[in-house]
Amino acid sequence: MSFVPVTGPATFRAAEPPREGVVEFTDERRTVSLPIRAALPVLTKARSREDLHPSVGVLSGAALLALRLVAAGKFAPAGTPPAWRVAGLDDEDEHRIAMLAGAGAGADPEQEQVVRDLLDAVADAMPRTQPTRAAVVAPRERRPTFEERLQARLARHHRPDPRELPQLVTISLRVEADEEELVAGSVRLVPQAHDEQNPLHLCDLALLWTGTPEEHGFGERARTHATIALRAAADAWPVLDRLLELRVPDQLVLDTDELVSLLDQGVGALRDRGVDVLWPRSLGRDLTATTVLDRAPSSAASSGPREEPLNEPALGRDALFSFNWQIAMHGDPLTPEEMDQLAGSATPLLRLRGAWTVVDPAIARKARKRLIRTVKPAEAVAAALTGTVQVAEAEEHVVVGASLRKVRERLLGAATREAVEPPAALEATLRDYQRHGLTWLAEMTSLGLGACLADDMGLGKTVTLIALHLHRRERDCVGPTLVVCPASLLGNWEDEIHRFAPGVPVVRFHGSARDVSAAGDGFVLTTYGTMRRDAETLGSVAWDLVVADEAQHVKNPRTSTARALRSLESAARVALTGTPVENNLTELWAILDWTTPGLLGSRNAFRKAWAAPIESGNEPAKARQFADLIGPFLLRRRKSDPGIAPELPAKTETDHRLSLTREQVVLYESFVRDTMARIERADPGDPAARRGLVLMLLTGLKQICNHPAQFLKQSAVRLSGRSEKVDLLDELLGTVLAEDGAVLVFTQYVAMARLLEGHLARTGVPHQLLHGGTPVREREAMVQRFQAGEAPVFLLSLKAGGTGLNLTRADHVVHVDRWWNPAVEDQATDRAYRIGQTKPVQVHRMITRGTVEERIAELLTRKRALADAVLARGEAALTELSNEELRDFVTLRATDLDRDD
Repeated sequence: MSFVPVTGPATFRAAEPPREGVVEFTDERRTVSLPIRAALPVLTKARSREDLHPSVGVLSGAALLALRLVAAGKFAPAGTPPAWRVAGLDDEDEHRIAMLAGAGAGADPEQEQVVRDLLDAVADAMPRTQPTRAAVVAPRERRPTFEERLQARLARHHRPDPRELPQLVTISLRVEADEEELVAGSVRLVPQAHDEQNPLHLCDLALLWTGTPEEHGFGERARTHATIALRAAADAWPVLDRLLELRVPDQLVLDTDELVSLLDQGVGALRDRGVDVLWPRSLGRDLTATTVLDRAPSSAASSGPREEPLNEPALGRDALFSFNWQIAMHGDPLTPEEMDQLAGSATPLLRLRGAWTVVDPAIARKARKRLIRTVKPAEAVAAALTGTVQVAEAEEHVVVGASLRKVRERLLGAATREAVEPPAALEATLRDYQRHGLTWLAEMTSLGLGACLADDMGLGKTVTLIALHLHRRERDCVGPTLVVCPASLLGNWEDEIHRFAPGVPVVRFHGSARDVSAAGDGFVLTTYGTMRRDAETLGSVAWDLVVADEAQHVKNPRTSTARALRSLESAARVALTGTPVENNLTELWAILDWTTPGLLGSRNAFRKAWAAPIESGNEPAKARQFADLIGPFLLRRRKSDPGIAPELPAKTETDHRLSLTREQVVLYESFVRDTMARIERADPGDPAARRGLVLMLLTGLKQICNHPAQFLKQSAVRLSGRSEKVDLLDELLGTVLAEDGAVLVFTQYVAMARLLEGHLARTGVPHQLLHGGTPVREREAMVQRFQAGEAPVFLLSLKAGGTGLNLTRADHVVHVDRWWNPAVEDQATDRAYRIGQTKPVQVHRMITRGTVEERIAELLTRKRALADAVLARGEAALTELSNEELRDFVTLRATDLDRDD
C-alpha cells in the first residue's frame, strides 16, 4: 500500500459487469488506477490510518462492509448479463449503507449509489463460477432461533453443525522435501487453511477440497474463502498460479529457479499479503551476514599488527581499510573453505556442517563478492565509532576488526585519560581543563587525526594550542605550525606566543612580510585573506600543524578561502572555535570535514543521513548517535560547566524593553504598509526578488527601531529625544563612567555606530570606534588603549569586534540591536566575560516593544533553549514566510503603542 496515495482523494468508477470497476487514487503528483481486486487490500489496510482522505474512508468502509456481506452469503446472480451482486440485505445492512452515504448529515443519493456500486463490484470480483442467464435468486430461509439451534445440537451432538463451523480462513504454505529432492535442489509447497479466528485450527487444502466438514472441521464457505486467499497469494507470487490450475490444490514442486524466486521475492511478498511460508526444522535457515571492518590485506601485509609510537600516526594517509561480508551459521563464522563452498553452490539448498541449509540468494551473493569497498582511515573510524555502515540503501551493523579496535578505544578515552605533563618550555600554569584539552589534542594529533577545540570564548584555547606545539616538539615532531586567523588576532597570537613560549620563533606571513624561512620549527601567523591569495607558497611548506582559529570563518566549504585552506598539507589539523554551529549542522560538517576529511562523508550524504533527521527534531536517537560519532573529534567546554572556570565572576543579563517615539511609529507603520504592498505584488515566478524585498523590509524596520536618523540616512544631527535607545545609552554610560567602569557597545550596523560616535563626541564622552575597515595595527592599539583605561567606551560593529578580542577591562556590555543568532551575541559578550575578568559583568540588551525586534527576541529565546541542538536559519528562513505570516511578524502591535510621552 505504500506506493498508493491514500492521503489524497479516491474515486470509484463503476462498470458492467461490476467486477470491471476501478478505484482511482490521486495526489498532487500522480493518479494510480487499480482494478477492484487490487484495490481491496489497499482500502482495507487504509482504514487504520489517521491521515487518509475522507473519500478513501468512505470507500474503505464500503469495501469492509462488502466483504462482511459476501462472508455472510448475502449475494446472488442478477442483471444482464448476469453477475454476482449483493442481495437479501436486512434493515441493519441498509442502515450501514446509509451511514456510509452520509445520511447522518443529510442523505446524499449520489454517494449512496457509489457505495452500492462498490458493494456489487466486490461481490462480483470474488472468484466463483459466473451465473447463467437462467439463474434466479433463491428465497432465504428463516434463521432458527437460539433455542431451536440448541435443541438441534443436543439432538446431533455426535455431528458438528456445518453452519457453526469456521467459514473465514487464511492460508499458509508448508515446505516439505525428502533427501532425494534436496540433493536435486527442489522442494514441495503444501498449502494449508487456517481458521481466521484460531490459526491453530488448520488442515491441508487438499482435505478441504475432498473431505467433509466432519473430516476437516470447516464450514461450507471455507473453500470459497480459501480460493480467494490463494488467488491473492498468486497475485503476490505468480508461481502459485499453478496451484489454481489444479482440480485439487494439494502441492506444488519447486525447481531450483522457483526456489530462488521464493527466497528472493516470494517470501516477502507473501508475508505482505498475510501468507506465511513455514520451513521444517530439519531445513535450517540460520546463515547471517555481518559487515567486518579491518585493514585491507595489502595495508595489513605491509604494516602488520603493531603499536605505533605517538609520533608515527596509526591512521596515516597511506593506510587503507576495507568492509567485507562475514557469513556465520548460528553466529559462528564460516571458514574460508565453507565460504568457497557457499559461493560455488548452484542451488539454494546446501549441506553444511552435516545438515541441510536453505541459503538466501542475498547471502549467496555476499559470499561470492565478499569485499564491499575499501575506505580511507576517516570513514573507517566513523564506522568503528557508530557501529554501522551504509551499504547500498541499507544500514548494516559493523564488526570492528582488531586493527581498529585499539584505535577506537584510544579515541573514546582520549578526553578522559590521565593528563599529560605540561611541556617544560611552557611559561604558564595550565588549569585542569586546559591540561585535559592538551592531552586530548596530543592524542588525536598523534593518531594522525584532526580535532576541533570548541571551548567557550575566553577559556584559553590559544595557550592550549601553544602547549600542544611545544609538546609535539618534545616528541620529536618536525615542521612549523601555521596559524590562520582573522587579521584582528595576529597581534594577540604573537603576544601570547612570546609570553607563554619565549624563544620560539614567530613569523608574520602578512602584508609585505611573507618569508617563512625564519620560522624553523616555530610559528607562522597569517590571515585568511593572505592564505587564500598565497596558498601556493604556503602549500610548499611541510607543516607539522595547520591551525584554523575562529574556524567558523570557513563554514562555507565552497568559498575560495575554504578551498585554499583544504589545499594545505600537514601532519594534523586543528580547528579552534567558540561557535562550531552558528546556523545549521552543515557548518559543523565543514569544520570537521577539514580537520578529518571523510569522517562525515560528502556534504550531500551528511545532509541526508544526519543533518535533515536531526534538524527536524523528530529523531532524538539519531542526534545521540551523531553525538557519539563526533564526540572524539570535538571537545566542547562551557564557562558554566562545573569546575571549568569557577573563578569567573557573576554575569547579569537584562532585557531593556523600550517604546518607539511618535516619529518612529509613523516611519515604522508607513514602511510596513508600503513594502508589504510591493511584496504582495511581487512576481511569484521570481522568488529571489521577493526574498530581496523581505530582507529590505526587515533591515529597514530594525534601523527604524535603532534611530530615525539611521533609517533616513541623516548625519551630524541631534539624536537625543528621537529614540529611547539613545536616551537609555546616555543614562547607562553616565552611571558606568561615574563608577569608573568601562563599557562595550555593540551594533550590527556601522552607520549606527558612526551616529553614536558623533553623539558621544558632542556630549564629551571619551570613546573609540572599531569596525571592519580599521587597520590591523590600529585595532591592536585600540585594544591596548581600552585595557589601559584611556577610552572607557568602546563602540564596536558586531562583525568586526565580536570575536578574538580580549577586553576584560569592560564590566558592562550593551547590545543596541539584536542579531539573528544567540551564539553571535554570546561571542560578543565574551570579549569581556572571559578568563582574566575580575569584576561582575552586566549585559544590557535593548528591545523595542511591539516591533520586529520583540519577535526576534522571542526567536532567540527559543534558540537558546535548544542549547547545542540545531539552530534555525534566522533571517533567511523569514524570507520563506507567506505574506500573511510575514505581515503578522512585522506589524506593530497596537497594544504596545500606549506609553507615556
